[in-house]
Amino acid sequence: MALFCKAMAGGLLFTLSLALLRWEAEGQGNGRGKTEVSGGAAVYLGQDRDIWRPLMHTTVNLSDIRGIKSSFQVRTFDPEGAIFYGDTKKGEDWFILSLKGGIPMMQISKGGVLVSVVGGPKINDGKWHTVDNSREVEVGMQSKQAEEVISGELRLALGGILISEEKMIVQFEPQIDACLREGNWLSLSMPWETEVEELWPCFQNIQPGSYFPGTGFAIFNTSVLNIEEHRGTEIEIWGDFSQINGTILSIKAPEQNLMFILVANNNTKEVTLTFGEEKITMKDIFKRLVITFQTDSLQVVRDEDVTTNTMLPISPGYMTMWRQGHLAVGGLLGEGEDNVGSQFLTGCLEKIQIQGKDLDLDLAVKHMSISSHSCPA
Repeated sequence: MALFCKAMAGGLLFTLSLALLRWEAEGQGNGRGKTEVSGGAAVYLGQDRDIWRPLMHTTVNLSDIRGIKSSFQVRTFDPEGAIFYGDTKKGEDWFILSLKGGIPMMQISKGGVLVSVVGGPKINDGKWHTVDNSREVEVGMQSKQAEEVISGELRLALGGILISEEKMIVQFEPQIDACLREGNWLSLSMPWETEVEELWPCFQNIQPGSYFPGTGFAIFNTSVLNIEEHRGTEIEIWGDFSQINGTILSIKAPEQNLMFILVANNNTKEVTLTFGEEKITMKDIFKRLVITFQTDSLQVVRDEDVTTNTMLPISPGYMTMWRQGHLAVGGLLGEGEDNVGSQFLTGCLEKIQIQGKDLDLDLAVKHMSISSHSCPA
């Protein structure tokens, strides 16, 4: 799929195609507290920052543009997020390329006219996808003016937008665990700028899952996790538990001690579950753990083997307290509202489900140093 942009009499038509490219992200300072990055560098868009703030941006004079074609390649398992943004007149006219449900979506605002186009197959399959001219989606917008002088500046950004998200036609979650590589932006060789000190590298090969590097975690308000006291809560975790190390899960209610902790030890090949004063140590190798909180008991089953079933009693009111607290994936919750974590997880969790639905770490209220949808393969 290609999305084309042409400068026309009174209109714009955007062109985007994706091509196969190289890896290194080389940057150097520019003396303004920012780092300059080659437009052809490999860029990991999931790097930590404010969720709508672009990872990289650049500005060019429209009079310097001699070509209108841009090309790059994207690889992701993430179904949703911001990829490429551009605007003129300081945000009066703009376009946004994103993923929604794994399908490319272009939103354009020109002269007060808003257009949204979605098309093509899903591309969040972990493969590098090239968009070329063999399949074209053209979106044109006619201006009220017969002719338009091409002047001013064009701002471009990757991994975020430079306008208020309220202006968008279709709302989406901006964070995306994705890599871009070797972009060709309007046939220009200008460098891009980033405020981060060092760009995170892209994994050479990836597989589905969530990767925790040992430096961060994701926190959820348990009030949004569809916890129903009368029917219990089921948490399922898939992964090679013998190859991960650190805190997998922790749960804490306001002004209470930690209520639940699940920790993996890569040295002893043990997984320890602490629930109040109770503790369970699991030594057998397993790839799936199902934890079910009922009104009066906690049940733990490994690899769907009922012979591994372990039951612990639950005190009255436990589920009520839990619904008002926090659940952390990949770290031990701390004290206070800031919830500064510790004992972070290192390794890959293949999948996490709560009540049978995948838990999207991009939707966490706090998300640090995690590749939410991919692990190194």
